[in-house]
Amino acid sequence: MPEQITKHPDVTIQVLKSAGAKCGPGVDKQILKKCPGERFCSLPGGEMCIYGTDQIAQMTQITSRELCAPAKAGAGTPPGIGWTDAGALGVTFALGLAVGAVALRRRR
Repeated sequence: MPEQITKHPDVTIQVLKSAGAKCGPGVDKQILKKCPGERFCSLPGGEMCIYGTDQIAQMTQITSRELCAPAKAGAGTPPGIGWTDAGALGVTFALGLAVGAVALRRRR
């Protein structure tokens, strides 16, 4: 069953309640037993634990490290160059300008 992260957990819980979910302390937990009662919702199709961004450390299915890990190339990231390549590209560009400036002075 999913753990959800949202900037507005209370609003999300209200929306779930309006759709018929049973939420809050005292609702029976079948799977998400470690979910704080005030963040727990049960629906006919399963359970949800709604966390705010300030509660990420309490999550059990996703770690803070996983959320901060850089995306793997090809996993939905746009093509381009990485920061390590950008430095080398910048140095190469600067050297090209310098070589061009020296060549221009020699011509004159």
